[in-house]
Amino acid sequence: MATAAFEEIVEDFEFIEDWEDRYRHVIEQGKAMAPLDDALKVPATKVDGCASQVWLHTQIEGQVFRFDGDSDAMIVKGLIALLQKLYSGLTLAEVLAVDARGEMERLGLNEHLSAQRSNGLRAMIERIRETAAAALG
Repeated sequence: MATAAFEEIVEDFEFIEDWEDRYRHVIEQGKAMAPLDDALKVPATKVDGCASQVWLHTQIEGQVFRFDGDSDAMIVKGLIALLQKLYSGLTLAEVLAVDARGEMERLGLNEHLSAQRSNGLRAMIERIRETAAAALG
């Protein structure tokens, strides 16, 4: 279960055969994101378990989940952009139902990310799921 925005990314990746081009595409997704306000880069929004610095700022309106994020690493900022496309706009229950690992595998990222980047991606997904679960009660 993925958003239409994430499905567009999957379609883009189907046409990009070379891993380096895919990597560049992920980075471009991050560059297209608005920067996170420095006032939101606080310990409460910082994600532990990432090799680089990562901040995720969530907003929940009613039952709808959205988040912004930032990182000091370009590839990680791109991964945040992919997660935004995967999760933003879903209900809290839908966020918890997403198989993020399976969805990201559709992009072929798992075999090309370093162990540290993979751990960071897992940490970001865990933070998103924990936030949604806590908001559901």
